[in-house]
Amino acid sequence: MPILPVSQMFVMEGEGWAKKAGITLKTVRFSEGPGILQALNANELDVAYFGIGPAMIARSNGVDIRVVASDVVEQVAFIARGELAFYMLRDPKAGIERFTLKKKRKPKIATFSIGSVPDTVLRYWLTKVAKLPKDSIEIVAMGADRVQQALLDGSVDGASITEPIVTLALVKDKTAKVVVDGSDMMPNMPGAILAVRGDLMRNKPEIVQKLVEMHNRATEYLIMEPNRSARHIYAAIGKGPMTLEIIERAITSPYSKFVSDPYRIIASTQVMHDFQLEIGVLRKPVPLKELFEVKFFDKLSARQ
Repeated sequence: MPILPVSQMFVMEGEGWAKKAGITLKTVRFSEGPGILQALNANELDVAYFGIGPAMIARSNGVDIRVVASDVVEQVAFIARGELAFYMLRDPKAGIERFTLKKKRKPKIATFSIGSVPDTVLRYWLTKVAKLPKDSIEIVAMGADRVQQALLDGSVDGASITEPIVTLALVKDKTAKVVVDGSDMMPNMPGAILAVRGDLMRNKPEIVQKLVEMHNRATEYLIMEPNRSARHIYAAIGKGPMTLEIIERAITSPYSKFVSDPYRIIASTQVMHDFQLEIGVLRKPVPLKELFEVKFFDKLSARQ
């Protein structure tokens, strides 16, 4: 997906590391997670950079994929604009209730499709953290480009969304505010991940190992060389109002916590898994020992 939480992919491509490692990457873009799920179901992909939520759905549907690395944690922020931002800044829960009472309608909140990380985290925060009824807001599912446009043209009151859309909205709309941080929505929230098909892992483990090594190198690069990394990300997702300056600011924002270590997200993935099972997004439980494969990261760590 052309979103900042999968920036490791853009850095790897931009720096040409895969080619130097003897790996040819054929990249395919999707606007939302369901498209990636369909491609995985059709056996059209070997590797996927997408959210842990859709990854669990894929595994629940019988797709043999394994998470080999994390991309980022606490990647989602609840951003509000206009009157909703004004009401939610002091008390997010009371703000939603006051907005609904005053405007005589529920706040309209944009996010990705159901089952995605931003959608799941929004529903989790609403019901488990804020303790509000699940129908307290109107959730509108759309792709990344549409979320961006909806925030900028004021057709929604807010969004549960990732960078760089958060930074873009804050720059372009002076009424926009982050009203709930990702760490408050779901502590240590798992986000985008690197997943590989089981047959690739079994038949060509040396390629998977190289991918994990390059991925981890890209994570370090994003942290240590944000400006150079921004140029690669801009080349991949920059267009219209999404300028290089916006990308540079987004990389170092509080919602771009790049982390490769898969162990970091296992416990919080269990929390998200149980919630997705509760709300019916998952068809059946997914044992996390069948979802994660940490041996490639373990080999990398052993060398350091």
